[in-house]
This record gives sequence, C-alpha cells and structure tokens, in this order.
Amino acid sequence: MTDYTLYGHPQSRAMRVMWMLEELGQDYELVPAKPQSEEIRAVSPAGKVPVLRVGAAFLSDSVAIIQFLADRHEALTAPAGTIERAVQDGHTQFLCDEVDGSLWTAAKHAFVWPEEMRVPEAKEAARIEFSRAMARLEERLGEGPYLAGSDFAVPDLLAAHCLSWAKSAKFEVESEVVTAYGKRCRARPAFRRALERAAELGKG
Repeated sequence: MTDYTLYGHPQSRAMRVMWMLEELGQDYELVPAKPQSEEIRAVSPAGKVPVLRVGAAFLSDSVAIIQFLADRHEALTAPAGTIERAVQDGHTQFLCDEVDGSLWTAAKHAFVWPEEMRVPEAKEAARIEFSRAMARLEERLGEGPYLAGSDFAVPDLLAAHCLSWAKSAKFEVESEVVTAYGKRCRARPAFRRALERAAELGKG
C-alpha cells in the first residue's frame, strides 16, 4: 500500500496534488473520482475533489493538501514561522482569492450551477477581475523567475495550474511575462509526468 491515495479526476484541482506528489517523488494511488460521485462521497460527504488519504486521515482542499505535502517533505516551501513563509503565504492567498476565485466564479455561472442560478454578467465580471489579477501577478513576479525569486514553490504550482485552467476557459493572459512564467513552470519534469499519468488514465 502506498503512503498516499488521491481521489479526484486530473481534469480538476486534483491535478495540483498530482503535480506536487510528482515533484516530491512520492508514490501514490489515483482514484479518478468525479465531484459528487459515490466514490468521492464515501470519503468526503461534501462530494468535493480532491481528497488525499494519508493513513487513516482524509484531507480536503487542494491548496491545503499541497502545502501539507510541501511541509511534510520539507520541499518547495519556506519553513513555517519565517518571514519568507509569510511572504509565500501572501502569494498563495492572492492566487486563491483573485485568480482561482475569478476562474471558479466564471465556471459556476457557465456550467457548474443549474441554469436558473447562472448570471451571464458574472462571467464577464470574473474575466475583468482575472485580467486585473494578471497585472498584479506580473508585479509580484518582479525579476523572477518565480514568485519567491529563484526557487519554485507552492504558489508557483498553484499559479501555473490556474494559468492552464484560464487557457481552457478562454481567459486571455495579456502579459508576456506571466505567459512565459506559466510555460516555465509547466516545463518542469514533474508536471510532464503528471500529464503523462493523466493521459494514461484516459486510455484506460
């Protein structure tokens, strides 16, 4: 039995956890459960993905999971209680609130929620919010190459996943700096391995 079992389809925020596990060189079992499926409700009453089983514990929320894994394996993160970690956590919170948040709002009003609950104008507002967030992301990158400087870390993984999501959602990224940053992150071998595993799943 592996140390980790990940519940969630790669075409969701579960890809973030797959990528992190690949970065850390950890073996894991993947259960490609869809949101609200019986498989996921068995381990998460809310029916949300991803969920990571660690021993007898079941952890939820992709951002909390990837930070937990980084802390546990002492990689891709600044140590807790340091100024560097406070800065890192600030980047993570910004990405959750303004980047992931705008993409998720658009998704809910495009296809997630029942049609009677959707507000077409909300998607356009989310698009504007996302565009403004991209300008702030460029500012945060500074001289880069990553948000914390020279080292790839948790917020970079989160940002790169959101940029991939934005592409599929047809949210434009006008900043050449941010576009190059996303490509740089996704060129990492661990991300390619996660993609390969997802592709193998599609063949099954």
